[in-house]
Amino acid sequence: METARFITQQPENRLDLFLTKVLPQFSREFLQKLIKGGQVTVGDKLWTKPSKNLAAGIEVIVEVPDVKPLELLPEFLPIPIVYEDEDLAVIDKPAGMSVHPGAGQSTGTLVNALLHHIKDLSGIGGVERPGIVHRLDKETSGLIVIAKNDFTHQALSEQFAGRAVKKTYIAIAHGVIKREEFTVDVPIGRDTRHRKRMTVTPQGRMAITDFQVVKNYYPHACLLYCHPMTGRTHQIRVHLSVQSHPIVGDKLYGGNPQRKSIELLREFPRHALHAHAIKFKHPRTGRTLGFDSPIPEDMERLMEELERLNTAKYRV
Repeated sequence: METARFITQQPENRLDLFLTKVLPQFSREFLQKLIKGGQVTVGDKLWTKPSKNLAAGIEVIVEVPDVKPLELLPEFLPIPIVYEDEDLAVIDKPAGMSVHPGAGQSTGTLVNALLHHIKDLSGIGGVERPGIVHRLDKETSGLIVIAKNDFTHQALSEQFAGRAVKKTYIAIAHGVIKREEFTVDVPIGRDTRHRKRMTVTPQGRMAITDFQVVKNYYPHACLLYCHPMTGRTHQIRVHLSVQSHPIVGDKLYGGNPQRKSIELLREFPRHALHAHAIKFKHPRTGRTLGFDSPIPEDMERLMEELERLNTAKYRV
């Protein structure tokens, strides 16, 4: 059992929302269970209602029970290994595979596959995230770098934090964008009303993405290169959504507008985002490594159908 103590700096609308801000590693649902289960004290009283308001300058004490670690099992799952040496590996993650286990899922993840395919993995990520230096969303396909020892893990983490890792994503978004290049520079933070979403908020962390418009499929969609300068959760998805060009198939950020999009786009089964290229320095040798991943078949087919519609529209 771990005890966490906090002092409110200003009045807060709800106890559960306050706890999601100070304990972001836990879901709102989990924190509500702690409140209702008598694990939260406000001032000198036990509070069991998540919706109660908090005054400024009051102490909140949370008793967090110990979490039983998941038992991770190696699994023979097909994962293309693009590159591997004694320090690291680069994996071309398929869409639909979670990077690491989480609530309700202990199998079928990239980590389970790594435990089968790769003998050594760094331990800095913890027992549930061995070797994991950075993440891709479950539906996002493409390149991810894996550390095989703690030295490499630490060095790669510093490169990511220092924005020395160059990443390029390919996205198919709704609508057409007339600008050839543009930058979105707005802060992103956790949406207090929807725990699975991120949102643009002044209280969020700085987030910058450069975009290049590769092709417009009039009037339905566009193909973009996305270069995230920072590494916030759902960054590209949020930045395109606030530009009114959500990624096709992105149910969380408006990528399936039922009335405005054509059937071809509404039926795409996942958000059309692919980690296409990555470049970084090898932590041990200092040599610059760069890798590309081809556009996956589902996105390729979508582009071909959009091109067919585009050509038919302008055929004389």
